[in-house]
Amino acid sequence: MNATEHAALLEGTLVHDDIASVLDERTLAILERRRRTAVVRRRGWLVRRMLLLADILGLSLAFALAEIIIGPAGGDMGRVNTLGELIIFLATVPVWIVAAKVYGLYDHDEERADHSTADEVVAVFHLVTVGSWVLFVGAWVTKLAYVDFVKLAVFWLSAIGLVVLARAGARGFCRRRLTYQQNTVIVGAGDVGQLVARKLLQHPEYGINLVGFIDAAPKDRRPDLEHLTLLGPPDRLPAIVKLFDIERVVIAFSNETHESTLDLIRSLKDLDVQVDIVPRLFEIVGPSVGIHTVEGLPLVGLPSLCFARSSRFLKRTVDLVGSACGLFFLAPFFVVVAVWIKLDSAGPVFYRQLRMGAGDRTFRIYKFRTMAADADERKAEYAHLNKHAENGGDGRMFKIPSDPRVTRAGRFLRRYSLDELPQLINVIKGEMSLVGPRPLILDEDEFVHAWARDRLKLKPGMTGLWQVVGRTDIPFEEMTKLDYLYVTGWSLQNDLSLILRTIPAVFRAQKAY
Repeated sequence: MNATEHAALLEGTLVHDDIASVLDERTLAILERRRRTAVVRRRGWLVRRMLLLADILGLSLAFALAEIIIGPAGGDMGRVNTLGELIIFLATVPVWIVAAKVYGLYDHDEERADHSTADEVVAVFHLVTVGSWVLFVGAWVTKLAYVDFVKLAVFWLSAIGLVVLARAGARGFCRRRLTYQQNTVIVGAGDVGQLVARKLLQHPEYGINLVGFIDAAPKDRRPDLEHLTLLGPPDRLPAIVKLFDIERVVIAFSNETHESTLDLIRSLKDLDVQVDIVPRLFEIVGPSVGIHTVEGLPLVGLPSLCFARSSRFLKRTVDLVGSACGLFFLAPFFVVVAVWIKLDSAGPVFYRQLRMGAGDRTFRIYKFRTMAADADERKAEYAHLNKHAENGGDGRMFKIPSDPRVTRAGRFLRRYSLDELPQLINVIKGEMSLVGPRPLILDEDEFVHAWARDRLKLKPGMTGLWQVVGRTDIPFEEMTKLDYLYVTGWSLQNDLSLILRTIPAVFRAQKAY
């Protein structure tokens, strides 16, 4: 871009002559690197290639593992040596890649900011299962090779796990690259736009680099968003997209008319930019809503809150199997933690606290004790340190960073949420679920009213949306809304995804106190 073009784009866009004075260092680094690069590489280019390599690596390791464990195939139709099997496998690799493309396993990272490997586990399972059976049937029909069923089973099981792990590793690599960052602007600097900005800033793992807001009549920005620049009015959006190499535009309720907003979105159609639209009534539109059409008019269908018996039975079955397996394998760990707690401070190993459960029935939750035995008696003493009540904020949730009542063992257990593991006992007893709404203490539950009480249509969970997206940093009102969205959009696939997404959320070890 030459000086004349730059000046033309800048005119009416920023009141500053010096771009560096209104942009943060990361945005400037991204712009400078792309300016020096002859061919601009973006997130999609990087992630697609890394995921392709991950799939090839996962499948290759699964093939090698099957060869090592079972050895060359043999049977009545003759014997195929390892070299022959390798040639056949290499010949099928392009087919696997094309099938993965058909399943959409390379396309979502550029479109969805929060897309993760956990969202693909079901698709990977389905792909590998179908591919393995096609391989088995094809070999049997064509007589080209004998496929040992046990060997195929080893390949199938190992391929599912190895492909998922390789994909997780590939995304971890990509997220550390500057190319992964997407320059983003939010159209609308009102309450909703600022809410979106705050949520995006809380999740650096999304790779969203917020450049600023687009609005002709913005509201005063929250103190934690004052560093974000007001880039200009909506009619300058196409120029701003070009000037700052914007890759994502979030439409979040501006004061523009319906027709003006439509024209604004249409003006971006020739630009390489992802457009996200915050829907009206976004508080009740969850990820499980369905979209259907009537003569081309899209309708959003909200699922019913009446759960079928089969759904409840399926959820309970998963809870029982998962919690039983968890208690069996974690029993040695429980013993070690119990000894550590007893040696670290006086008091019981477990802490039991009254919580509100499904259907407004109370129960006592099990946790490893992480505080001094007299912590409850000393609660009033430290009320002024409540994180949620500071600066005149919401004091309905009681959380203290660096709580002086927490023991040495308790700090470690809390950091990685290991103190929550005894809740598997509550799951076995039917008082909790592996995934569900946040289990509130009775003092907090008193502030949940009207529609928000529908969050107790399902049992409280050891993990949930609140655990994955924000943990202790989520305000009370937003937490109840997340629980409501979870309950109204429940699905088994969503539960499995949340369980898998909890693992990296816990190991990030942030904002857990």
